[in-house]
Amino acid sequence: MTEFLLGAAGFVLLTVAIGLIRVLGGPGNVDRTMAVQLLGTGGIAALLLVAAATGVRGAEDVALGLALLAAFASVAFVNSAAPEDDREAGRANE
Repeated sequence: MTEFLLGAAGFVLLTVAIGLIRVLGGPGNVDRTMAVQLLGTGGIAALLLVAAATGVRGAEDVALGLALLAAFASVAFVNSAAPEDDREAGRANE
């Protein structure tokens, strides 16, 4: 079972490496942001798979922290990409 989990982690890391190509050469900011989300999700998955294979304790906490950072990064991108008119309309409704 350990070999299978480590193989699955390797496959996930391979897809993350392919996603890195999209980050570096993406045609737009949205494509780059989605690729960074793939990197975050793949990193979390690989971390949890390796932790399950080796029996390392505490990896769940690190994975949760990475997941929170990825969620905050998405929110920050959406807020920065919103047109100025939408931001002012949101302030007026408060």
